[in-house]
This record gives sequence, C-alpha cells and structure tokens, in this order.
Amino acid sequence: MRRITFDLDVLRTFVTGVELGSFAKAADRLGRSTSAVSAQLKKLEDQAGTPVLQKSGRGMALTEAGETMLAYARRLLELNDDAAAALHGAELEGWVRLGLQEDFGESLLTDVLGRFARAHPRVKVEVRIARNTELLDRVTSGRLDLALAWEAGASSPHAEHLGAVPLRWIGAAGERSLWPRDSEPLPLVMLEAPCVMRTAATTALDRANIPWRIAFTSASLAGTWAAVAAGLGVSLRTPFGLPASVRAMPSHETTLPSLGELGLCLHRAEAEPSAAIERLAAILTQQWQGLASAT
Repeated sequence: MRRITFDLDVLRTFVTGVELGSFAKAADRLGRSTSAVSAQLKKLEDQAGTPVLQKSGRGMALTEAGETMLAYARRLLELNDDAAAALHGAELEGWVRLGLQEDFGESLLTDVLGRFARAHPRVKVEVRIARNTELLDRVTSGRLDLALAWEAGASSPHAEHLGAVPLRWIGAAGERSLWPRDSEPLPLVMLEAPCVMRTAATTALDRANIPWRIAFTSASLAGTWAAVAAGLGVSLRTPFGLPASVRAMPSHETTLPSLGELGLCLHRAEAEPSAAIERLAAILTQQWQGLASAT
C-alpha cells in the first residue's frame, strides 16, 4: 500500500467548506479563488482514491468516505494548530476569564482547557458556569473575557454567532410512553426562572393548546436530570451533555410540539482582546464545531 501524505492546506479548505456549508464561502474565508478550491478538492479525492463529496440538489454532500475524512481532517488540523501554538505562543502569559452554560461543562470544557493548557502553560484560566443572564451581564461589565451563551434576545457589543442547536424534549432513559398522557397537564421539570428553555417550552405548549404544570424546579441541571430520570416529568434542553439516565425524545414518540433550534454565540468583552483570549476563543470555536457536527 502506497504511503499517502495529506496536504494540511487542502484539508483546511475541505473542513472549512463543510462547516460553512459552501465551498464558495470557504474560498472567501480563506482568500482563494473558487477554481483554486476546486483544484484542492480534486487533489484530496485523488489522494484519498475515492470521492469525498457528491451532488445533493444544488449543493454538495459528504460521501461515506467523506464523513470519515472529515473526522480525521479535523484531528490533523487540531494537532497542527496546537503544535504551532505551542512553538510560537509559549510566551503568552496572563489571565483569561471564561463563562459558559452548564450544558457544555462536561462535553466541551475538558477538551478546551486541556488543549489550551498544553499550548499555553503560563496563562491562567478562570471558568464560571452560569445562566445566560449572568453570563451576558458579566461579559458586558468586563468581569468575563469570553462567554458562550444562547441567543435569547439580549446580546453584547462583540458577539459572534457560532451556529444553531436543536431543542429537544427530554425524558427518562427507559421511558417509552407518549406525552402528554390522557388529559392531565404535562408535568415539566425546569430550571428556575428566568430560563431560556423554560420560556421556550411553555410558549410552545401554550400555542399548541397543551396544558402543562411545573412539577419540579431546580437550580442546576444535575437536579433537573435527576427529576426527569425519576419520571417526575419531561424537560426541554439541547442534545448536549445529557447523562445516560435521560434521553432526547424522538418526534415519532411524542405528540409534543417541535421546538426548532436555538442560536449560540461567543461573546467577547472587548473588540480587540489579548492574544491569549483570542487563542482560547479559537480553540473553543473549533471544539464546538466538532461537537456540533457529531451530534
């Protein structure tokens, strides 16, 4: 079997095009012509020995081989970027204050902090897990440098849209019955108000003329998951960070209304933050993109 050395520049174009949903947009983002991008994609398929893209309507979709290539391409680029940061960014010092939702505490934070600490051991990171309102208040007042928060009406002067996250009704892992049951109000397990998910759930149920009641209120997601797992009711969250005791309920198993998606933003306290803050923001964005594509 011949040894293949993939071109990282080509892989970056491939990953960027997939994540943006358009290779024309990737060309703009990377400062290349569309013909140059097409040539890079052809080179990638020649090296892979199989198509990685196929036509789908007016656009392109990944083939099975393309999905495999995308996963490896992200890992190779991540390692490359970490090596570059370790060699050229080791002199970074200072302090970065990061805030994010509890949903991402385990699914995102561990990898982000691990990558950042290995590349920049002289930078200290302070993390605060909080609700949307507090995160935005702290970043706009300068008490946080970065904040990963839901798009829920309020924003900040330096917000970057990262994408949209599907909203799902969450039930106990072993629960297979349809909701709602009989004519009883739907029991809801929710975080304390004000809460973006709580408002979205009750608004959707009201519009669908489905009666509901708050059966359990928690100050944390851990309490929410425990109550849902115990069968006290259903909740509304995203598919991220769900423990094994609960599960996102497929639409065919419930008569509850569809909720659509919720936007996610990365907020910066300053328009031109320090190099350390920008590096952590870049790692956070990369890890989020990988997490989102895998869900």
